[in-house]
This record gives sequence, structure tokens and C-alpha cells, in this order.
Amino acid sequence: MKAASVNEIKQELQTLHSDKLVELCLRLARFKKENKELLTYLLFEAHQQPDYIASVKKEMDSQFTSVNKSNVYFAKKTIRKVLRTANKFIRYSGSAVVEAEVLLHFCFLLQSLGAAFLRNTIIKNMFEGQIKKIHKTIATLHEDLQYDYVKQLAVLTETDQ
Repeated sequence: MKAASVNEIKQELQTLHSDKLVELCLRLARFKKENKELLTYLLFEAHQQPDYIASVKKEMDSQFTSVNKSNVYFAKKTIRKVLRTANKFIRYSGSAVVEAEVLLHFCFLLQSLGAAFLRNTIIKNMFEGQIKKIHKTIATLHEDLQYDYVKQLAVLTETDQ
């Protein structure tokens, strides 16, 4: 079965009644956890972006507490998992502000693990990749926000060296 294009789906959804749309959304939510998480974001959290950012940061903090610091291999696996989760939450929001905030927090958490971890090539490349991503995201924001985030980024990169 070939999936229909987004435009075709949009046109078909516009012809449906609201009861049928609700039924389709609920059916879609039953199939995948990510669909349910996205619907939860759109319905309950999209209008409260600061609270959403705070909850994502709290989730990242709790995941970072479980990093196995005795073995770099296991630490890398946990850090990648945290980054995947962060990127998923960023994708749900689609907002550059959320992306900048979450990635900055991730980098600060990564840096808080200590210099021994940042000396590892893979973790260091992961850190530098996120810094590049933050730079790109900040460039798309309003000038006032850019100034605030550039200051935070300067603190982050200053302590990196």
C-alpha cells in the first residue's frame, strides 16, 4: 500500500465532519506512543511553552542522573538516549526557542559530567555538533532573544576550553 501525500490527506480531512476527525485522531493515537505524545503536546502543552520547556528540562535532568559514570561506553549510550529524547520533544514543538533552550540545557548537563567525559572523542563530537545546531537555531531568532542565547552559549563554550 502506498501512502497518500500530505496534500491529499489534508484535502480528505477537510471534507470530514468533526466527529469523524475525533475518531480518526483517537485511532491514530492508539497505534504509536509518539502519536499519542504529539497529540498530548498539541492539545495540552502547546499554549504553555515555558512550562513545556521546564518539563522537558526536568525529564532530561532525571535521565542524566542515571548516566553510568564508571564506564564511558555506557555513559555514551545514555547520553545518546537523552539526546534522542530531547530531539523528539523539539520536533513536537517545532519552535526555535524550544530547540535553543533544550539543546543549551543538554550541553550544560553534558558539560557537568566533567572534563574526563568531554575528552572522549565521540562525546566531544556530540557536544560540538549540538553547539553548531544551537548556533544555527539562534540565527533564526529575534535579535533580543539572540543576544540572550549568545551570552549563554558564550558561557558554555568558554568553560569548554
